[in-house]
Amino acid sequence: MTNYFRITGYYPEHDFCFIIDSNGMFEKLWQFSSYLIQKGLKVLEVNKLENIIDINIEPAEEDNNHIFLRATADGKPEYMDQIINGSTHKAIKVADKLYISNNN
Repeated sequence: MTNYFRITGYYPEHDFCFIIDSNGMFEKLWQFSSYLIQKGLKVLEVNKLENIIDINIEPAEEDNNHIFLRATADGKPEYMDQIINGSTHKAIKVADKLYISNNN
């Protein structure tokens, strides 16, 4: 899954946040980000699959034609502390979906 990407973003015009995954539609992470920015969405977090720890999101199947909306909620995403193996990490939460970015 070398081109599996996850983006967390915010759409200020309608005040909602989202987690979107792409598994095969884009060759580079910047292409995925650019696609969302062109639609008027704000990109808050960008990750490759190998840089995230999923708490309750299963990876999507490979698909070269679609992106996957994993979660959406009113307002901005929540950032919260999550303890894993005795270490505290900043987790990103949208609705009931939660993951940790190892980019921090």
